[in-house]
This record gives sequence, C-alpha cells and structure tokens, in this order.
Amino acid sequence: MSSERSIQVVLPGLVAPEGLKIHQTAVPDAGRGQIVIAMEATGVSFAEQQMRRGRYYDQPPFPFVPGYDLVGRVLTTGQGVDPGLVGRRVAALVKVGGWASHVVVDAEDAVQVPDGLAAAEAETVVVNGITAWQMLHRRARVRAGQTVLVHGASGGVGSVLAQLARAAGVKVIGTASARHHDALRELGVIPVDYRVGDVPAQVRELAPGGVDAVFDHVGGRSVTDSWHLLAPGGTLIAYGSASTRDDTGSKQWPVLKILARTWLWNTLPNGRHAHFYNIWAGRALSKDRFRDRLRADLTEVFAALGRGDVTARIAAQLPLTKAAEALRLAESGTVTGKVVLTP
Repeated sequence: MSSERSIQVVLPGLVAPEGLKIHQTAVPDAGRGQIVIAMEATGVSFAEQQMRRGRYYDQPPFPFVPGYDLVGRVLTTGQGVDPGLVGRRVAALVKVGGWASHVVVDAEDAVQVPDGLAAAEAETVVVNGITAWQMLHRRARVRAGQTVLVHGASGGVGSVLAQLARAAGVKVIGTASARHHDALRELGVIPVDYRVGDVPAQVRELAPGGVDAVFDHVGGRSVTDSWHLLAPGGTLIAYGSASTRDDTGSKQWPVLKILARTWLWNTLPNGRHAHFYNIWAGRALSKDRFRDRLRADLTEVFAALGRGDVTARIAAQLPLTKAAEALRLAESGTVTGKVVLTP
C-alpha cells in the first residue's frame, strides 16, 4: 500500500457549513467489481444544502461524507474489472461520498468522460445534466416548436435544462431574479422575475394558451400554480421542494404532499400529466436498466457540452479542505453555475 492518505469531508450532524469536519484515512481498496477513483472534481448541489439541515428526504444517518457526484481518474481496479480502465477519466453519481479525494464505486456505475472535457467542466453536468436530460426527454418528451417554463432557470439544473431545451428547438420562459436576466437572454431564454409581481400572470401574458411543460423545483404553492399554467396535453414535472429548505418538521412531508397532488391531478380527464421526478427511480427494480439509461443520458449530455449546446458554468473552484466556504457560497444564492471542489 502507498503512504498516500485519503481526505474526506464529513457532515457530523445538523451544523453550519463551518461545522464540517476534515478526516484523513487510508486510501481505500477496490473490492470485486469495483474501482477506486482519484477525485479531480466534485460539486456542491442543492442536495448537500438540504442534507446539512437534515431536510433531504432519504439521507443516511449522521455522520456521513456528502457529495452527490464526482469526476476523476481510475486509480485501481478490483477483481473482475478491466485493468485497462486505470488512468481513464470517469464520472459517477453516488448520492453521498463524493467529497473525498478517493472514492470506491462499482465499475458499472462509472461513465467515461470524453477526451477533451476537463474534469471541472464535466462535473457541472453530472447530477444536473442527467436530471435535466431525463426530465426533458424521458418525462416531458419535448418537441421542437413547443413552449416550456423552467423555474430557477439560472440555477444548477435550470440552466442546463434551459440550454438543452433551446438546443431541441423549444421556446423557453425562465424564472430568475433580475440580475440573471441578461445572461438568460444570451441563452435565448425569455426571463420572468419571480420576485416582482404575479409570476403566473406574467407567464400567461407570454403564453396565452398555456405552456407544454413546466419544470418546478420550488414545491409548495408553486406546484399548484405550475399545474394551472399547462396547455391541454401539457406535462408538469416537479423535482423538489426548495421553498421548504429552511422549514422544520418532517422532511418527507413536502414531497409526499407533491406526490399526492400529482396522483390526484393525473386522475382528472383533461389530458394533462404530472410527475414527481426522482433521479434514483427504477434503481431498486432493475439496476442494469437504471445504469444503461443513466450512461446513455449522461453520454448525451457530455456530447451536448462538447458541441457547445450547453456551457459549463463554474461559479468557483475551491479545494476540498475549503468545503465549508464552498457550501456557504453555494447557499448564498449570489453565484451562477456550479461551485466545484477539487482535491
């Protein structure tokens, strides 16, 4: 074994960002069917912001290493894994464990990153890109000429979603605070200020007949407003409850409320559809099918990034040991793009 040590960021409990702990451990070994990835980039997503507050609906018990996804090079391979993978750059979706310099994953869960994509660039579109692609193309099945509403169009998922929709020939209305409007216009998105005036009224003015799809991470009352903005045959995709991030009480309740609403709406005979999107859906039923779909979709997103359909928006790059500062920055709402951690 080498004398190299592995660095991990540990979330010990309900703490302020400054309460994160830095641990050093031995570099892990790859078991059968596994690889060890030397992390080159991991990110701060909305999930970690919720986990810090104990508000992510299926987070593990404290303490644990957060980090939803990562990009890095394969350091070692376990039994039954092609040793030719060593040195290859790969991406992995892990839910927890990514904020570490060395991460063990099943080899089947790693997706190759194309040559020419830098680690930090690729990192900006792992969880955000898979989420955006699947909601847009697998759930809403958008087509050229349609109109969609993207809530939080300058956010991590929202900005990727808006760009992928534009690349598919879709007209995009995007909510964001005024300071992000110029950047959205440059992407071809029609901005709406969610802090000023009545958002549904502003959207109706832009799309009198309703929109073909709404992507809503806000939850709460926003989901109901979103449903009422749909054109006949339209689709609502809810994928979070950001408005309840700072609430106390049950972390499952906001999601269960949305699920109950979508179930009820789907029984109505008006041709509209509502879904609650969960990136992990289907994994328990068929791991192989889940992996194949994830690999196919992330490969599509990497190709879109390579073509320039999507821009990698890096808000800041900080070393892993400054995870507290990175989390504080991501939570401030003042940055556009992804806050990336490097070893």
